[in-house]
Amino acid sequence: MLSLEQIEAARARLQGRLPRTPLVPSTTLGRRLGCRVSLKLECLQKTGSFKPRGAFNKMLALRDDERACGVVAVSGGNHAQGVAYAAQQLGISATICMPRTTPANYLDATRGYGADIVLTPDIRAAFAEADRLHSQGRILIHPFDDPLIAAGQGTVGLEIVEDAPDLTHLFVSIGGGGLLAGVGTAVKAHRPQVTLFGVETHGADAMAQSLAANALVELPAITSIARTLGAPRVCAFTLTMTRQLVREVIVVDDAEAVAAMVLLLERAKILTEPAAACCLAAAERKRREFQPTDHVVLLLCGGNIALSDVCAFRQQFAPVSG
Repeated sequence: MLSLEQIEAARARLQGRLPRTPLVPSTTLGRRLGCRVSLKLECLQKTGSFKPRGAFNKMLALRDDERACGVVAVSGGNHAQGVAYAAQQLGISATICMPRTTPANYLDATRGYGADIVLTPDIRAAFAEADRLHSQGRILIHPFDDPLIAAGQGTVGLEIVEDAPDLTHLFVSIGGGGLLAGVGTAVKAHRPQVTLFGVETHGADAMAQSLAANALVELPAITSIARTLGAPRVCAFTLTMTRQLVREVIVVDDAEAVAAMVLLLERAKILTEPAAACCLAAAERKRREFQPTDHVVLLLCGGNIALSDVCAFRQQFAPVSG
């Protein structure tokens, strides 16, 4: 389904295109979890998330005649910016289909990278419009259902195992599952003993529900505030990869994700989305399993959140004092 060789080939393609993001220790989180803790700051990647890795890998693999057709993608935010940026750098026309509920900061950034945006009533309509434009000739850059996309995302995993050779536990967010498929493949190829956890939020938990049903489950609506985890369904590829790679998919509440987001901002000085901060929330749930000699890594996959949303979420989920 996906191999280390494909991920190594993706790293070669991406050479010089994107920066290597840092992996930094956190003493504060180490005290909270009772072990060594490091943060993989993919929220500092170009466009604010891991998404350009897969987008570049896919587009660099296209033939010249395919590039001339232009590309189309569907996204609630981060994939849009990743595709738009990669397309701009490679001189490829890009159209992004996005739901009308997409925050203005995502829309502005996507347009700023030169892409055209088609707004639709919801994410399902965005997928339908992207399929229509694909049928007219544009090349579809799927957010997760593509081994080339997952291989590009897997380059994050190569960096993690190089910078944390004693890694014991890794927490990775799941939207459609491409990031987890790529990162998990890279990490397990080098460190098969690592315990890998996937993380979702209630209301954006298509993977957890599909695993429980042993079948692909489509969510009737995305109700979580973690918009960038908001794939209404996963796919056979990522479902299979998740079954093979993870010990457990942990589903946390929005309130837990927001509390973790605030903690990361106040103590680690790192601004993340709830879709990334949920990894800390999941690790908090597992803290009793960690030993002092363990090395836990939290992959903070994105930081594209508006200040207004930070304030609104903090107020909405403020703990009630007694």
